[in-house]
Amino acid sequence: MEYVISVLVLMGIYVILSSSFNLIIGYGGLISIAHPIFFALGAYTTGVLSVNFSIWPPLALLAGGLVALVFSLMLSLPSLRISGDYLLITSIGFQLGLLEVIKHLGFLGGASGLGNIANVIEGDNRSEIFALISIGLAVIVFLFIRWLIQGPYGLLVSAMRDDELVYTSLGRNAMKVKLVIFAIGSACAGLAGGLYAYYYQYVNPDQFEILQSSMILTMVVVGGMGSQWGPVVGAVLLLFLPQAIGFLSFPPSVMAPLQGLLYSLLVIIFLFVRPQGLMARVVRKDA
Repeated sequence: MEYVISVLVLMGIYVILSSSFNLIIGYGGLISIAHPIFFALGAYTTGVLSVNFSIWPPLALLAGGLVALVFSLMLSLPSLRISGDYLLITSIGFQLGLLEVIKHLGFLGGASGLGNIANVIEGDNRSEIFALISIGLAVIVFLFIRWLIQGPYGLLVSAMRDDELVYTSLGRNAMKVKLVIFAIGSACAGLAGGLYAYYYQYVNPDQFEILQSSMILTMVVVGGMGSQWGPVVGAVLLLFLPQAIGFLSFPPSVMAPLQGLLYSLLVIIFLFVRPQGLMARVVRKDA
């Protein structure tokens, strides 16, 4: 039972990650794979505030989201001014470079990771409470993104994504829309990172490498890029895939590459066979 509950905690976290990434790449059309680094920034910020300052947990979670938002501007401001391709290239370097910096900072635990994060929920029902918080936060993020996209601002995002040249010729500021979408998605990833840190009480740079990028991307592509429920469906399905592979009893040295290969194959298959994913995007009638 404890194992099932831990999967539910992860399910809530990855629904937040996939939904917020879908806001960036699906709704915004911004090609980036650096989402895990904002996940990491949120986790490390929350962890450091917990270990060194004993900050009130909800405030530490918000701080993690805020730090992720600030760093997202450091990535998006220079790269979005040129073209989408530069965002992809910059995001790869940004993620790998920042992870190397984290590995060499002593107060973040270095390459061995940051431990001794406070256990904010004690007792026999700790995992159950975390599962409720995780799923509850995922619902809030999902509803917020849905409200944002279904509202008037969503029309601006869709118009910018579908034809940026026409959008700018009408006197609209496409750069501003891109920055807002990227910042909101990154901040949500930071919140997920804070929750991850509090639940596991330990974070390590290796947890946020390229494999994490491919996993989140696969969730969005398989579920349905640009659809509301697609990232949720993709997150649920892709979380159960590693559990199924685990029954094969492969050694750890084989498991990680195998998972990465499966995620990559799924993305390629869906892009060619069913590019709309399992849950196709619904076109707004007022768009």
